[in-house]
Amino acid sequence: MVELEKEVLPLPPRYRFRDLLLGDWQSDDRVQVEFYVNENTFKERLKLFFIKNQRSSLRVRMFNFALKVLSCLLYIVRVLLDNPQEERQDWKLIIWVDRPLPLWALQVRHISTPLRRTFLTSLCGLCFQGNVWEQVLRVPFILEMISTVPFMITVILPSFRNLFIPVFLNCWLAKHALENMINDLHRAIQRTHSAMFNQVVILISTLVCLMFTCICGIQHLERAGNNLTLFDSLYFCVVTFSTVGFGDVTPQIWPSQLLVVIMIFVALIVLPIQFEQLAFLWMERQKSGGNYSRYRAQTEKHVVLCVSCLKIDLLMDFLNEFFAHPRLQDYYVVILCPAEMDVQVRRVLHVPLWAQRVIYLQGSALKDQDLMRAKMDDAEACFILSNRFEVDRIAADHQTILRAWAVKDFAPNCPLYVQILKPENKFHVKFADHVVCEEEFKYAMLALNCVCPGTSTLITLLIHSSRGHGLCCGASSSDQWHRTYRRCSANEVHHIRLEESKFFGEYQGKSFTFASFHAHKKYGVCLIGVRRLDTTNILLNPGPCHIMGASDTCFYINISKEENSAFVRGQREPSWGGTGGNTRGVQQSIYHGLTRLPVHSIIASMGTVAIDLQDSTSRSSSRTEMGGVNTLALPAMGDSAEERRHSIAPVLELVDGVNNPTFDLLGDQSEDEGDPATNFGLCSRWVKGYPLNSPYIGSSPTLCHLLQEKMPFCCLRMDKACHHIPFEDARSYGFKTKLIIVSAESAGNGLYNFIVPLRAYYRPRKELNPIVLLLESIPEADFLEAICWFPMVFYTVGSIDNLDSLLRCGVTFADTMVVVDKESSMIAEEDYMADAKTIVNVQTLFRLFPALSIITELTHPANMRFMQFKVKDHYSLALSKLEKKEREKGSNLVFMFRLPFAAGKVFSVSMLDTLLYQSFVKDYMISISRLLLGLDSMPGSGFLCAMKITEDDLWIRTYGRLYQKLCSSTGDIPIGIYRTEAHKLPVSESQVSITVEDYEDTREPREPLLSRTGAHRNSTSSEPISTSSHSSDHPLLRRKSMQWARRLSRKGGRGSSGAKGGPGSAAERITQQRLTLFRRSERQELNALVRTRMKHLGLSPTGFNGMTDQGNRLSYILINPSPDTRLELHDVVYLIRPDPLSLVPNQGSSRKCSAGLSESHRFNTQDSTHL
Repeated sequence: MVELEKEVLPLPPRYRFRDLLLGDWQSDDRVQVEFYVNENTFKERLKLFFIKNQRSSLRVRMFNFALKVLSCLLYIVRVLLDNPQEERQDWKLIIWVDRPLPLWALQVRHISTPLRRTFLTSLCGLCFQGNVWEQVLRVPFILEMISTVPFMITVILPSFRNLFIPVFLNCWLAKHALENMINDLHRAIQRTHSAMFNQVVILISTLVCLMFTCICGIQHLERAGNNLTLFDSLYFCVVTFSTVGFGDVTPQIWPSQLLVVIMIFVALIVLPIQFEQLAFLWMERQKSGGNYSRYRAQTEKHVVLCVSCLKIDLLMDFLNEFFAHPRLQDYYVVILCPAEMDVQVRRVLHVPLWAQRVIYLQGSALKDQDLMRAKMDDAEACFILSNRFEVDRIAADHQTILRAWAVKDFAPNCPLYVQILKPENKFHVKFADHVVCEEEFKYAMLALNCVCPGTSTLITLLIHSSRGHGLCCGASSSDQWHRTYRRCSANEVHHIRLEESKFFGEYQGKSFTFASFHAHKKYGVCLIGVRRLDTTNILLNPGPCHIMGASDTCFYINISKEENSAFVRGQREPSWGGTGGNTRGVQQSIYHGLTRLPVHSIIASMGTVAIDLQDSTSRSSSRTEMGGVNTLALPAMGDSAEERRHSIAPVLELVDGVNNPTFDLLGDQSEDEGDPATNFGLCSRWVKGYPLNSPYIGSSPTLCHLLQEKMPFCCLRMDKACHHIPFEDARSYGFKTKLIIVSAESAGNGLYNFIVPLRAYYRPRKELNPIVLLLESIPEADFLEAICWFPMVFYTVGSIDNLDSLLRCGVTFADTMVVVDKESSMIAEEDYMADAKTIVNVQTLFRLFPALSIITELTHPANMRFMQFKVKDHYSLALSKLEKKEREKGSNLVFMFRLPFAAGKVFSVSMLDTLLYQSFVKDYMISISRLLLGLDSMPGSGFLCAMKITEDDLWIRTYGRLYQKLCSSTGDIPIGIYRTEAHKLPVSESQVSITVEDYEDTREPREPLLSRTGAHRNSTSSEPISTSSHSSDHPLLRRKSMQWARRLSRKGGRGSSGAKGGPGSAAERITQQRLTLFRRSERQELNALVRTRMKHLGLSPTGFNGMTDQGNRLSYILINPSPDTRLELHDVVYLIRPDPLSLVPNQGSSRKCSAGLSESHRFNTQDSTHL
C-alpha cells in the first residue's frame, strides 16, 4: 500500500475541491472534434445523394429511366405526325424533318434534367474513379450528348429547329438505367434475387433496343426512298431477324441497306454473348438449385434435408420412407447440400415421381443466405444427417453440431431431427427435438443379438414402413416360410388414444395384461405399451398392476393402424361386467391380413375348457426339479377326478396382489453359488447397482450387475498374465458359460453400450456370458475405468485376420462373435468396396469355425448377399431373383429375404436412418426403440428378452395359448417368434464331397426331433440350435463316394505290389502318404490348421469340433403372428417382461392393489441392490 501511495501524484494547486464540484477546471482543456469532415464537400454530398444512399439513388435512376422511355415515345409521336410528300429521291428528307413547335418545346424541356445530371456525374467522377477523359469517352455519355446537345443548339439557333436528332438512341440509355435500377433495388430492399432474373431482363431489353433502333433507323432513312411507315419498318425487321425474308418490303436506298447490314452484324455479335451468359447462369443455377420461393413456402408444406455429401442410397432411403406415409404426399423436400449434385442423384431427381416433389439447393447450412433460400423459417422440419463415410468421424460430428446450431439460431421454431455418430457428442445437440446416435443404437442392437437372436432384424422391420406390401405380395413365392415371414414383416408400431379406440376402448378400467391378451385374441393386435396423459414417458408392458385409463395413449403392433382397418362382426360385442374376463360364447373376429382362427384354436385360446391331460403331475414335477419354477409347466391336478383345473388360467381383469413367485425376478437363484471370479483368485462379490463411471456425458443410467470392487486394469487383459491372475487364454479361466467376442478397431465409447445391456440386472447371473473385446490397439485409461466395474469383461489386443489372436481370445469356446465394421475401411475408391475386408475376414471365420455364430456389421446393406457365400448355390440365386422382384415393386427392404438378414446375422447401420425419418410422423419410435434395446431404463417400463420353446412346452400348441399362459402367470407380453428350420437346400456340384472321410466328417449324427430337452425354461438367452442330417439322406451321394474310394484303394494297392526291396517299401510309404493327403478334404485341412496353431500357442485342442455344418438351416422372424400359429421345437419367443421393481402395485392408482411382496422381501431387495 505504501508503494501504491507513492506512485499516485498529488493534484495541482489549481484543482481545488470547489473546481472539481463546479467543473470550471474542465472549460480550459475541452476541445471539440468533428468527424467525417471529408463528407461535407460538394463532391461527397453528390456521391451520398446519387450513389451511397440506396433509396435516393433508386429514385433518381427510376426517374431517369422514365425520362428516357418518355423521350422514345415522343420520337414515335413525331414520326407519326411527319408526312413527307416527296415522291422522288431527296436526301434532304434524311437531314430535315417536320417537328411541330409544341413537340419541340416538350422535347427541349424534357432533355434539360438528364443533361444537367450527366454533366454533374461525369465531371465530378462519380461513376468511375478515373480522369475526365475516361468519363467523356464512355458510351452512355456519348449517346447522351448525341441526343441532347443538338436540342440545346436548336434553342440558340431557331433555324435548326427541324434538324433530325436520333432521339430513338435513348432506348439504350433506358436499358442502362434499367440495369442500374435493378441493382439499386436489390440494395434498397436488402434482398438478393436470382442472377438468372437479371440476365433475362438484360437479354429482353437488348432485343427490344436492337429492334427499336433498327425500326426507327430504317423508317427514317427510307423517307428518302420508299417512304415506309413505322409499322412497315416493324414488319420488315421482324421478318428479317426471324430469317424468314418474304421480300415484299425491302429497303431501296443504300444508307438504309447499310444500316440493315450493320444491325445484322451487331445482332450476331451481341445476342450470342447474351445467350452465352444466360446459358452459363442456367447451368450454374442447375448446380446450385436456385431458390425455394416464399410463396410456395407459405402455401405449401416442405421439409429441409441438410447433408454434407448426398449419396444415392441415402437419398432413396429418405424419399421412400418419408413419402411412405399417406399424409406426407403433399409435402416437398428441399435438399441443402454444399457439394455439387451427383450424376446418379441428378438422374433420380429427373424421374417424374420425384421431380415435382424434391428440390436440390447447393449451399451451406452455416450461411443465412442459403437458409433463406431454403425457407428454413417456414419449414415443417429440418433433418441434419452426418456423413458416416467421413475419414474422421469426430470431425463429421462437429460439422453436424455446427449445422444444428446454425439452423436453431436462424429458425428457432423449426423442429430439428439430428443424426450424430459418436455418443460423446450427443449432449451438444440435446436441444434438438429428436436425436439418433448411431453408435449407441448399433452396439446395443449387436449386444441384444447375442442373447435375443435376430434383434437387429426385429427392430429393422418394426421401424420400416411396409405400406401393406407384405399382404398383397405374400403369395408370390413358392416357399412357405417366404409367405409367412413376408406377411408378418408388414407389422409396425402404431398409437391411438384409448377412449377413441375400437381395439382397446372396452378395456378401460382393466389391467394392462388383460387388455393386451384380449385385444390380441379378438383383433390380432399386440398391445406393448402405454403413456399417461400427464407424462411424456412411454412404459413398455407396465405389468398387470397398471390400470388402463381413458386418456392413455396405447402403443400396439399391427399391420395397419386402426383408422385404416375394417371390422367384421358376427355377434354383438361382449360385456366385461362381472364375468372376470370369461366369455360364454365363441365370437367371430377378423384378423387384418391373417387367416381366420379354426374352431379348435378358438376353443383352446378361451381358457375355459377342461382338458384331460395324462400324467401331468409327474411331468410338471420333473420340470420343476430341472429348472426351478417353470412358467409353462402343466398345472397340477386335484385329488378327485371331478376337480380338474383348466389347462391355462384366465387372465384377470384386475390384480389384487402379486403373490406369484414368478414375479420375483430380483431374487437371483444363483446368489449362493460361487462367483466365477473366485475361480481365478479374485474374491470380489457381485452387487446390483448403477455404473459409477460413464465414458461420456448423456448415457442413461441402467441398473446392472457390478463388482463390489473394481478389477485392476492389468486383470482386464486376457492374453497377458499378471500377479493377480496367472492365465493367458480363455480356457484357463474355466467359465461356465460360453464367450461373446467383439472384434472392433478401437475401444470407442460406443462399446460401453454393448456391455450395459448384457449386464442388466434382470438377466440371471448364471446366464451371463463373458465378454471379450478383440481390439487392434490398447484402450485408453478412461475406457478401462468405465468397464472395470462390470464382471467378466476382458479385452485382448489383436486382429480378426490373425488366427493366433482369435485362438488366444477363446474363439473355440465362444458362442457368438460380433464383427464390427472398421471405421478406417468405410472409405474406398469404389463405394461398395468398403466392406471387402470385413466380408473376406468373416468368410474365413465361417470356414474355420463353422459352429460359431457370427454377427457382422456392414457399411452397405447390398453387400449382405456375400455373407457365407457359396459358389453355384441355386437357392441363393433364387433369392437374388426374388430381391430383384422386390426392387421392381418398390419395396423399402429389398434384401429382407436374404438368409443372413432374415436370421439376424448381418446388420448395417444405414438401416437405422429410417428411424429418424419415421419419427417425423411417429415421434415415439425413438423412445420405444431405446426402451427395447435397453438404452433407456424408465421406471415401470419392461424390457426385451427371449424364451426358448423346448419339447416339454409343446403342450401349449399355439401362439395364442402361449400369449394367455404368459399373461396369466408372469405378465409377459410376447411380440414375435424367432424360428429355425432345417431346410433341404439343393446340392450343387461344388458342395459334393469326393471321399468317404469327407462325407462322414462333415455330417453330424441325427437325433430324434423330439428327444432334446432344455435345461432352463425361462431364459433371456438362447443357445445355438444344432440340427444334423443322416447319411441316408443322400443315398446316391453315398454310393458314388464309396465307388470313388474303392477305385483309389485299388490304384494304391497295385502301385504298392509292384515295388520290391527296400526302395519299394519307401516308395510304398510315400505313395500312402500322398494318397492320405489327397483324400483329405478341405474341412479336414482347416481343422488340422487350427489344431496345429493351438498346439503351437500352447493351447489344448480338446473340445474343438470344427465339423459342425450349419449350412442346411435357415432362421427368420415372425412379428406378431396370428394366434393360431403352431409353436415348433426350438422356437425363440420375444417377450416384453414387466419391470420387476414396479410389480408392487401403486397405492395412488384408481383401484388399490394389495402388496404381493412382503415388507421383509422388499427390504432384502433393497439391500441386495447397490445404488
